[in-house]
Amino acid sequence: MRLVSGFRVSQAIYVAARFGLADLLKDGPREIDDLARATETHAPALYRLLRFLSGVGLFSEVAPRRFALASMGVALQSDVPGSVRAQTLNLLSEHHWVSWGDLMHSVRTGEAAFHHVYAMSTFEYFEKHPEAGALFNQAMTGNTAGAGTSIVDAYDFSGIERVVDVAGGHGHMLATVLRANPSMRGVLFDMPSVVTGAAPVLAAAGVTDRCDVVGGDFFAAIPEDGDAYILRQILHDWYDADAVRILERCRAAMKQSGRVLVVERAISNDYRRSLPVLHLDMEMLVTVGGIQRTDDEYRALFADAGLRLTRIVPLNDPAQYALYEAVPA
Repeated sequence: MRLVSGFRVSQAIYVAARFGLADLLKDGPREIDDLARATETHAPALYRLLRFLSGVGLFSEVAPRRFALASMGVALQSDVPGSVRAQTLNLLSEHHWVSWGDLMHSVRTGEAAFHHVYAMSTFEYFEKHPEAGALFNQAMTGNTAGAGTSIVDAYDFSGIERVVDVAGGHGHMLATVLRANPSMRGVLFDMPSVVTGAAPVLAAAGVTDRCDVVGGDFFAAIPEDGDAYILRQILHDWYDADAVRILERCRAAMKQSGRVLVVERAISNDYRRSLPVLHLDMEMLVTVGGIQRTDDEYRALFADAGLRLTRIVPLNDPAQYALYEAVPA
């Protein structure tokens, strides 16, 4: 029953994130009436919400009707490293919540419930609803930031002079790679509406002068002459035929001596250990019509695209990411 009723926790966390309760409590405990005034909410109802979320470990009632932020709740603050506030707001926003309500359609047909509900793809929806798209991109930036420097700690980028981050969002991962490799140049490539938000991220990392920002469609063409093409959590958005097309575009664009670096979370045979990845697999089923894969399935994708998987490098992060390195076959 705890599993069945998990939606109550999800929605309560969403409301707490929307009202910015973690930010309001970052400087210390506050009375419920004070919080209600700050959030323009109903004080008795807000008390019940915070009491409930104290039960799951996000807040703490340190005195009658006086609440503080618990250690786990710190992640809901908007300005902490690895914040999950944007991810919370994205995953539990109305458009996302409603599409999950039609999971039955996805299981019956194998098609994305999101498209069934809204008669458009998730990415088309973001183009038509810029606020939702901006929130999604913030969430993806936060997701990448949560991985920290794991990619540069685990993988040796020596010999790579020009790296292309394919569908790299606001460029946080590319900035991490460039900052760790001062002689390297980079290209951030994503949809024009996405890369417009990259400037602050690149500037904060001090890599603006070494990074070209290019808008486009990776099904049409990808910037050429890269030594390495990075795709972090991109292939899982697509079923095999489209994933192969993306890899083929990378193969056609890169130098003959180049390589493709795919960062994904693989499904292992231990489904309990892989539960976070299986969560993501269901997310792909419902929202975009994509899929999480096993190591062997990634190997097959590369082969179909004229590439050869050379090694799998675990990134040794809590989310179980790995880097799949492939070269022209």
